[in-house]
Amino acid sequence: MKRFLQLLAAAGLALAATSHAPAQSAYPSQPLRWIVPYPAGGGTDNLARALADAMQPSLGQPIVIDNRPGASTNIGVSVLMQAKPDGYTIMQAENAALLFNEHMFAKLPYKPASDFTYIGTIGRFPVALVVHPDFPAKTVAEFVSYVKANPDKVSYASPGNGTPHHMAMELFKQKAGLGIVHVPYKGAAPAMTDIMGGQVPTMMLDLASGLPIIRSGKVRVLAIALPQRASALPDVPTSEVGFKDVNAYAFHGLIGPAGMPQEAVNRINGELHKAMKAPKVVKLFADFGFEALPGTPQDFYKLSRAESERWGKVIKSAGVQLD
Repeated sequence: MKRFLQLLAAAGLALAATSHAPAQSAYPSQPLRWIVPYPAGGGTDNLARALADAMQPSLGQPIVIDNRPGASTNIGVSVLMQAKPDGYTIMQAENAALLFNEHMFAKLPYKPASDFTYIGTIGRFPVALVVHPDFPAKTVAEFVSYVKANPDKVSYASPGNGTPHHMAMELFKQKAGLGIVHVPYKGAAPAMTDIMGGQVPTMMLDLASGLPIIRSGKVRVLAIALPQRASALPDVPTSEVGFKDVNAYAFHGLIGPAGMPQEAVNRINGELHKAMKAPKVVKLFADFGFEALPGTPQDFYKLSRAESERWGKVIKSAGVQLD
């Protein structure tokens, strides 16, 4: 009897311990939707699909890419804001949604500081100053001298108003005191076509789109708009060579609707970090000249807010408004 009572007591203790143990996480229990606020086939879309493919096996659920381009990424943000904050809808956000739009739109229907759940930084595409091969300048210093000698006679292309490429050149204009005319296009492809054809002599070009034409010699790259050299173009000088204080890039991260469960944020952040180390993703990053910036949700939020403040001053000075 004594032995029986001892066994019964032990069983009761085990049951009590089990009842107080945390339940096994059920997240995720269904497919995730990953909104890309750009068309399929571009650099952002390719990056999203590579990361999603690398995350799916250990996440245990499919990740469905949902392309929602338009309105300076505001269409994609609108879809995100209408989704339940349950961890099953996320969006790949970049400069427009995170940094620029709140300064460019007088009536923006969201506030990046409070209406997003910040999941994790992905990284950044470097931006380079490129010219047509026939353009007389072969260095940044020569470029500045030529533009100053021909004020408002040199034009530059961009994929559109409010893009990182546009704002990078506006920053350069302000720092160098240049008079140069903006020619916005509907996307990077037509802008690159015209700079290769000589219709427009220069632009700020992200390496994700521009590496092939840079390497082919169809455009000449003068400098990378970052303090450190880009691994994809190690021989190209940086902003320290006549390009001082021009720190510009296409910045990417994952966000969700405000109020996402912390469990989902932590899980997606961890899977994102693992995916960045997958061989196919590492190769894609190298091919694109993309710099990975893994970090915590808090790191992502702080960096985004600091960059928004920095670019807000540039946008105000340039007088850029999109509504």
